[in-house]
Amino acid sequence: MADTSDFKNGLVLKIDGQLQQIIEFQHVKPGKGPAFVRTKLKNVVSGKVVDKTFNAGVKVETATVDRRDMTYLYHDGTDYIFMDGDTYDQISIPEATIGDGARFLLENMGVQVAVHEDAPLFVELPVTIELVVQHTDIGLQGDRSTGGTKPATLETGAEVAVPLFINTGDKLKIDSRDGSYLGRVNG
Repeated sequence: MADTSDFKNGLVLKIDGQLQQIIEFQHVKPGKGPAFVRTKLKNVVSGKVVDKTFNAGVKVETATVDRRDMTYLYHDGTDYIFMDGDTYDQISIPEATIGDGARFLLENMGVQVAVHEDAPLFVELPVTIELVVQHTDIGLQGDRSTGGTKPATLETGAEVAVPLFINTGDKLKIDSRDGSYLGRVNG
């Protein structure tokens, strides 16, 4: 149990049987009336964000969520296999739990897995990842019909929009949260 004075970003609360992570909070003390805490909560499983207000001093049930550093090993059907670097235990996580980030997973990539009562909740990839372009068409100079971008298929099979000057074999920096192109890696 925690009360509203213990709130901090990243704390996971158990509300109505759902795990909600605090992503933003603000203590408010109006001139009239009791103090309260305004929060933005993200459902750990669905990712849905909601606003919730708590009266100051209210006790809320917290959930213990362990963040473990793990290494992605391989893809097996609809599951992805990860290994805990400390215990060498392997766990299987379904694609639905990983979400859109699954398309950027590369073998031996280090990730963080959030676990609650031995059940994986979500997988956090590094924000910036470096991947090689497997295939892209040659961009024609002066072709602005696509806004100066073209599709490129990365080594993981993910397709992202890249500038026209990118070629097959280039190593790119990609934002794993939305798949946006961040730049080319030299060397």
